[in-house]
Amino acid sequence: MRKLLIVTTFIIFSTVCAGKNSVIASDTGKPATTKQAGHETQPKTAANAQANKMPGEKHLANIKQLTFGGENAEAYFSYDASKLILQSTREGFDCDQIFTMNSDGTNVKLVSTGKGRTTCSFIYPHEDKILYSSTHLGSPDCPPKPGYEHGYVWPLYSTFDIFSANIDGSNLKRLTETDGYDAEATISPDGKMVVFTSMRDGDLELYLMKPDGTGVKRLTTSKGYDGGAFFSFDNKKIIFRAHYPKNAEELAKYETLLSKNLVGPSNLELFIMDIDGSNKTQITKNGAANFGPYLHPNGKQVIFSSNVNDPKGRNFDLYLINIDGTGFEQVTFNESFDGFPMFSHDGKTLVFASNRNAKERGETNIFIADWID
Repeated sequence: MRKLLIVTTFIIFSTVCAGKNSVIASDTGKPATTKQAGHETQPKTAANAQANKMPGEKHLANIKQLTFGGENAEAYFSYDASKLILQSTREGFDCDQIFTMNSDGTNVKLVSTGKGRTTCSFIYPHEDKILYSSTHLGSPDCPPKPGYEHGYVWPLYSTFDIFSANIDGSNLKRLTETDGYDAEATISPDGKMVVFTSMRDGDLELYLMKPDGTGVKRLTTSKGYDGGAFFSFDNKKIIFRAHYPKNAEELAKYETLLSKNLVGPSNLELFIMDIDGSNKTQITKNGAANFGPYLHPNGKQVIFSSNVNDPKGRNFDLYLINIDGTGFEQVTFNESFDGFPMFSHDGKTLVFASNRNAKERGETNIFIADWID
């Protein structure tokens, strides 16, 4: 699932996925304006690339807007970068569903069931298959959003399970069957492993499993939230976000929320570890909300979203940092929200979600850009 803090006047995160753990929903936002024809939609002409770029964004060139209207996020490349899979709340749907499209924004197709709420989708690297989480077995209706009596929180819907399907949405198979939250799943570049977050053992921990759902292995053991994980391009590392309570007061608050299937996202740091859970190292130590980490193909740098430079915690931008915590650098300079970045396998292209060019409150769109090292 995604959600994430009180971001700008435009958005509020609605799930916990990456970031995993992360579509962006707004309680005040209106539905998407893109018309839907059956299971396919066609985008408007891409906005002028130069108009999409903010001053100071030296790492980005030829920024193109791929979606126009609605709440679109967590767009992730297929292995060859020819396709994208994303979650979107748009006209005809009350909450997120999963769509695929070509990397130029054409040929948009609904690939989830259209029921329940979905999140955290990914395309299998060498197969015409997809992975996503959904609540549709619990109910065909969208699950209720949490109130604010506990402050700003993310819901951990207990009916979220992980599913695989053909790339057109057919042949749907359930991969997780434990009680409680199972979501935030991504696939290793070699297609041999899936990492995901689950509450099956009473805490929010990271697990590995085979692509068919067998061979589940727990990776993390520290009390607190571990989630929004991605693999390195060499299949040897996992990068993720986490919040570990530092004292008795924080622990009591965390456990109270967890008992209500909620988690607070105000402080998330980035970590990296080997795929067996060993050699866990903290990357960020800034006390901000850091999420959506994705490793550069060089294996040395991480791109992620953070509100670290906004004292009010509302503006999220993309940043680069070395995996040893050095070399911190701001990448985007949009005054509202940029998040959910992913590099193509050759490191030449970046896809991300942003509020830039938003025509109405709550609108978040997908952008693609050439990457300049």
